[in-house]
Amino acid sequence: MRYKSLSFIAAAAVTTLALSSCASGTADEALDPDADISEQSLVVGIWADYYPADLAETFEAETGVKVTIVNHATNEEVMAKITAGGDSGIDVAFVSGQYAQALNDAGLLASLEKSLIPNESNLYAEATELPYDIGNEYSMPYAWGTTGLCYRSDLVSSEPTSWNDLLTPAADVTGKTTMLATERWLALPALKVLGYSVNSTDQSELDEVKAMMLETKKTLLAFDDTTFYTKLVSGEASLTEAWDGWCNYGIAEDPNIKFVVPSEGSDLWTDTMTVLETSKNKEAAMAFINYILEPTVQSWVVENILYKVPNEAAMDLVDPALFETFPNLAMTPAELLEQEGIVDVGDFTPQYTRLVTEILAAN
Repeated sequence: MRYKSLSFIAAAAVTTLALSSCASGTADEALDPDADISEQSLVVGIWADYYPADLAETFEAETGVKVTIVNHATNEEVMAKITAGGDSGIDVAFVSGQYAQALNDAGLLASLEKSLIPNESNLYAEATELPYDIGNEYSMPYAWGTTGLCYRSDLVSSEPTSWNDLLTPAADVTGKTTMLATERWLALPALKVLGYSVNSTDQSELDEVKAMMLETKKTLLAFDDTTFYTKLVSGEASLTEAWDGWCNYGIAEDPNIKFVVPSEGSDLWTDTMTVLETSKNKEAAMAFINYILEPTVQSWVVENILYKVPNEAAMDLVDPALFETFPNLAMTPAELLEQEGIVDVGDFTPQYTRLVTEILAAN
């Protein structure tokens, strides 16, 4: 999950666009299936280190389309470019699912032309059932996963099974736990323990989350979205809240590190590929998405950044030994869909921002 920021400013900007009817998108023009895409070029916005280093070169060699890749560190960074007004210059943007939903609601995304993306058939059937975009009408899933407890099995007195093991930690791990600081994920453990939706838009529920988190904060080593796994490797931390793929980075260094989805359940996050309505190269953009869905291309994600992909044909290419080393890679689509899909909460987004700001600022 390439999602590591404390700000939802860009998402709020999208909401503002939608509310003020400033979206510039118009009805999608019919695309030409016979277009010479070698005459087109693409600018692709994607998270750094989230794709093969030679991706632009290999796609150009196959299609003749010149690709310029611009990296972003967070969803918010690319959203700021897209929502600034006018043409961002980006043709294909990689964003997480709830951000794709917000962009589409603001009229900023083109509908996907499925006739130009036949490799969609490589996806698991479950990958068409994601709640932010059922049927993949305006986004195509790239990677997916969940959030859970990442811990040192040799440093805890008992194996954690509940979010409560993190929120009200045992004495032996108190002061050795970390939690994610990004808005929706900071709130997630408490929401699940309280029996609420990860997509809650009830202020009274967030007030309960705040009260719980102010107590939990006293027991934490840190809020940490990026280096928690190194703290586990060093032994500074014993138990952390983590995205599954990021936990795998720790497992790669120390097999004592384990990952578990708590009994109360968790989220289903998805990173997606979208085509901007302002793109003048939509045929090439559809071809690019189709190329990413090639099994040999998307299996790279699993093998190199240790994230699951919703591409069944790609997962079938992965060496089974990798699943033994990193068991969460073997989670089935059905198991993932047991978790709650994250969706955009629209006008309620600033309430999550305020919640995090108040918790982080509290003594």
